[in-house]
Amino acid sequence: MASNATVKCPPPMKSTSNGVFQGDDPLHFALPLLIIQICLVVLLTRVLAYLLRPLRQPRVIAEIIGGILLGPSALGRNQKYLHAIFPPQSLTVLDTIANLGLLFFLFLVGLELDPKALRQTGKKALGIALAGITVPFALGIGVSFVLRETISQGVSRGPFLVFMGVALSITAFPVLARILAELKLLTTDVGRMAMSAAAVNDVAAWILLALAIALSGTGRSPLASIWVFLCGSGFIILCIFVAPPIFKWIARRCPQGEPVDEIYICATLAAVLAAGFVTDTIGIHALFGAFVIGVLVPKEGPFGGALVEKVEDLVSGLFLPLYFVSSGLKTNVATIQGAQPWGLLVLVIFTACFGKIIGTVLVSLFCKIHFREALTLGFLMNTKGLVELIVLNIGKDRGVLNDQTFAIMVLMALFTTFITTPIVTFIYKPARIASSDYKHRTIQRNKISTQLRLLTCFHSTRNIPSLINLMEASRGTGNREGLRVYAMHLMELSERSSAILMAHKARKNGMPFWNRKRDSNPNQIAIAFEAFQHLSQVSVQPTTAISAMSSMHEDICNSAERKKVAMIILPFHKHQRLDGQLETTRSDMRHVNRRVLEHARCSVGILVDRGLGGTSHVSASNVDYNVTSFFFGGHDDREALSYGARMAEHPGITLNVVRFVVGPEVVGDTIEVNVDDENGDESNDEEFLAELKKTVSKNDSIKFEESVVSNIGETIDVMREHSRCNLFLVGRMAEGQLVMALSTNCVYPELGPVGNLLISPEFSTTASVLVVQQYRPQLSGSSLESLKDDAVEGESDSQ
Repeated sequence: MASNATVKCPPPMKSTSNGVFQGDDPLHFALPLLIIQICLVVLLTRVLAYLLRPLRQPRVIAEIIGGILLGPSALGRNQKYLHAIFPPQSLTVLDTIANLGLLFFLFLVGLELDPKALRQTGKKALGIALAGITVPFALGIGVSFVLRETISQGVSRGPFLVFMGVALSITAFPVLARILAELKLLTTDVGRMAMSAAAVNDVAAWILLALAIALSGTGRSPLASIWVFLCGSGFIILCIFVAPPIFKWIARRCPQGEPVDEIYICATLAAVLAAGFVTDTIGIHALFGAFVIGVLVPKEGPFGGALVEKVEDLVSGLFLPLYFVSSGLKTNVATIQGAQPWGLLVLVIFTACFGKIIGTVLVSLFCKIHFREALTLGFLMNTKGLVELIVLNIGKDRGVLNDQTFAIMVLMALFTTFITTPIVTFIYKPARIASSDYKHRTIQRNKISTQLRLLTCFHSTRNIPSLINLMEASRGTGNREGLRVYAMHLMELSERSSAILMAHKARKNGMPFWNRKRDSNPNQIAIAFEAFQHLSQVSVQPTTAISAMSSMHEDICNSAERKKVAMIILPFHKHQRLDGQLETTRSDMRHVNRRVLEHARCSVGILVDRGLGGTSHVSASNVDYNVTSFFFGGHDDREALSYGARMAEHPGITLNVVRFVVGPEVVGDTIEVNVDDENGDESNDEEFLAELKKTVSKNDSIKFEESVVSNIGETIDVMREHSRCNLFLVGRMAEGQLVMALSTNCVYPELGPVGNLLISPEFSTTASVLVVQQYRPQLSGSSLESLKDDAVEGESDSQ
């Protein structure tokens, strides 16, 4: 018998309160309650992200866990808390804001996918992507039959099969990019293969999800699903023909180096909302419209980057975490009770992992990829994330997934993503180059005719002209095989680094310039290096390091070892102002330089740039440089002078070598001479200089002089006589009594005593300074001691 009792609905919430002094409780009004919810979510997810940082987990793990903790699985068990912070009448506002944030986030995800790159996907990546979709999709359909017979009885068969297949076959492209960057695999062969395959997988997953949504419609007509699918396809085709010409017109009106006009940003965001409205009206969710618009926005030029910069922080930082709470409020782990549901959870996790990993490994082995790398690809492709939650939430809202199934699938997504980082770290260790294969770790060598390899690093366009002019000076006699330069762009991986930037850089990483397709807005850095390569006889290969500044040195040192370079050239952390004084560019670059000096397995040079050759590339015929090398003695001075001797082979360069000899007078009563273990260093210096003098007799471009000095004052006076040059080449840790006297005022230990003197305000010069440290299997005690954190940090803060 039906009950005649009426159910009293709670009154709708008003927007704002009159304040506590007027007797209003802020938690009973929509806006203050929403503020509390956002603050609580952001605080909890950030704390969890901080706690999970040592495990190198992506932030999405912290956000999923935070959503579950705030829901009925943990804190929500307290009904008083749940009704106070997340009352039922507030959920409509919460879901609306969460979905609005998700709408714009999916627009950013679309921005990450480059259709041109998808068309250029290799056969291996395409095969891995297809195997990573079809095998778990088929297994997902198999699992769905088991679930329908147990905990999901009564659900529609067709939509349930498709939703389960899609849920198990997804690879989270943005999450994968973050994991690869954290593990420093983004620019490796495995990383590039995983990114390409994940991009294809992402597109396929969205197509399958659209099909699943179309099939799950609640319309009475059986033809409704067909109409939804046809209208959705028509909308996408219309967008493909209409949107790109408009966006290209906007991109042309946004030149490189100038701010993007606000009207174009607003128009694009309005188009995102309009597309979302159309797809929601059709019945395939508003997210699809935003995603399609994001895919169609041009990836070249500043327009796409400006959109990311304007939208990313607000959406990812504030609005998107609300979606994880919205999902967490629907997730009740307590519904998984008894042996059967827990057994089904294990079955789902096993099936998801087995399908992705086995499918990927088999195709990878067929493509002749090494087993360890194939297994790594399998675990990387098993990464889930936000897109997985979107699929599950849509299925839950459409009645395809019940509470138990939804909770099992959320835990599956959390587990598979959580295990990715530790397992990949354990099974995949890039092969190190055998020492016998890496022969030339220094510029000083017996066979000077062998190829010289340099790794030049830069973090902004400010360093480019001087680096190119230094490359020109380093090419020697002009044999095209004589010099190979790897130009490494140092890019910081911060919390806001979006996958569009990482994927774009990784895709182009290491590709020779002449193999790149021309585009309408080529990168100005690429233009500079490409022009230099065509005008000179130097092979230049670009590469990128995308890492946190705290571990950037690992990327630099590992890349140097893989490329078998003889020297790494780093920019000094300060640049010259118009008044001639040095100003800090990036203080954290100083710590990167120090760690590279400490850990590099080749020689290292730090360039203090004062505009070597001016602000543009100087062609070979116009090079007219005067290079000065001060020789006190020791390994580093010999390396610096060896580099200078190679530069002197250039027809436009003159090398002045000044050797300081201590006179019979006493240098100073306070000087203490530390004798290193290398007792034969002095004889090595004499042998090296004897060889140099033979070269001087054959090469008019090298001038050698010996200056006998008896104290520091005389030494500095002689150095000032050579201040009107273009470049100083000095060793970092020169040896001898004179250098010991100079080291009493060493502000920048990474430059050594002589380098500190040459950049001090008391030494007037406009010349750039290259400070060189020669590779040795074990650095001297004084060299290592000067690179300690406390020694550097204590002096850097005051600079």
